[in-house]
Amino acid sequence: MPVPERHSAKPNGRGEGAKTIRCAIYTRKSTEEGLEQEFNSLDAQAEACAAYITSQRHEGWSPVDKQYDDGGYSGGSMERPGLKRLMADVEAGKVDVIVVYKVDRLTRALSDFAKIVDILDGAGLVSSVSPSRLILLPAWAG
Repeated sequence: MPVPERHSAKPNGRGEGAKTIRCAIYTRKSTEEGLEQEFNSLDAQAEACAAYITSQRHEGWSPVDKQYDDGGYSGGSMERPGLKRLMADVEAGKVDVIVVYKVDRLTRALSDFAKIVDILDGAGLVSSVSPSRLILLPAWAG
């Protein structure tokens, strides 16, 4: 499988020619309850994922500027604006890695998970899954 093109990195101590791996964080909460709080469940999920991305900075991981949040949307359907924007950006080659706090934040339906994996696989982004956080790595990262 060919190596996907990655963007040039900002200086990060990895030397000239280092590449940035663009990481998208996806968050979801089924109900709107509590979303009005200054720091809510979506914020907590995003913070944990951002910390993980930071821990991989030495590998060139960097969060994308866009937020992919679906507050008040069930994981039992793919009809979510944040997920649709994320999948469109994956298909457009704007994302190299997707990080979610837990697998059930991405979807609760096995059939939808298969659809998502097909989209990611088509973009060359599927290779390993972590049990605590779903981390869909590009195939070239092995």
